[in-house]
Amino acid sequence: MKPLSEMKVLVTPTSFGRTDAALITTLEDQVGEVIYNETGKPLTGEQLKAMLPGIDGYIAGLDEINQTALNAADQLKVIARYGVGYEAVDLDEARARSIVVTNTPGANAASVAELTIGLMLSLARQIPYADRTTKQGQWKRLNGFSLEGKVIGLLGLGAIGQQVARRLAGFSCSIIGYDPVVSADVAESAGVELRSMDAVIASADFLSLHLPVLDETRNMVNADFIAQMKDGAFLINTARGELIDEEALYDALVTGKVRGAALDAFRQEPPEPSSPLLQLDQVIATPHTGAHTDSATSTMGWWALEDCLRVLRGEEPRFRVV
Repeated sequence: MKPLSEMKVLVTPTSFGRTDAALITTLEDQVGEVIYNETGKPLTGEQLKAMLPGIDGYIAGLDEINQTALNAADQLKVIARYGVGYEAVDLDEARARSIVVTNTPGANAASVAELTIGLMLSLARQIPYADRTTKQGQWKRLNGFSLEGKVIGLLGLGAIGQQVARRLAGFSCSIIGYDPVVSADVAESAGVELRSMDAVIASADFLSLHLPVLDETRNMVNADFIAQMKDGAFLINTARGELIDEEALYDALVTGKVRGAALDAFRQEPPEPSSPLLQLDQVIATPHTGAHTDSATSTMGWWALEDCLRVLRGEEPRFRVV
């Protein structure tokens, strides 16, 4: 195996080193060459196909790491993925090529949890709408909702879901949650009453999604799911856009079945400006920004960098996926 000082690394997250320049100097001091993503957004499989030949290590953002891209990866040893999700990575192809895939579970949990609660409050008090209309010279008397006394439902009680629950402790609300792999003791330690998925969906005034994209969760928020929700409930998604059937959600918002939705993730990113969801005042949209804070980007950067270098040195990574 060639020495680390002769290896080439591709870095595609545009936030890499933005708040901590030591990430860039540390990486550039240890490897032979670093190539950065100059597009300012996640790369497609076709774009990666042109960039991966000759690359030994790859620190990856939300890129489309499909078979087309990996077919061009003639020297690739590791994909060190920012964040916990890896559904955009063809794991079967990576495994077949003996490419190690890692992620950074929990690195952005606090930041995503903070955004989740910010979106809940923004929905409850119509903060973006109030701001926009006030700046237009209007002085609307808006009827908001308090979190106090309400039921907050969390679907998914991993690192982010638990952080959301802990931060909600001071709001005097009831917190219920569902997660098939979390014990009642773990849920209780976070201040959550563990219930079935159906019970959480039916009882929540504010329903927040914190699940990965799997075969069983893709499009889970469909017409049948929404029919189970409490009339006039709010929906928050700071997880993945693939969890939601956006047409079904639009219909529910127009009819008032769902009072409002706050979405930090969309099926197509960025969504088209003409997207029906974006035309609704009761929808708050943010640009998949949950992990974009100083602390989260720095932590994800260091964890991804460290695992990338570990694999390139022939060592076992800390957070191996495959």
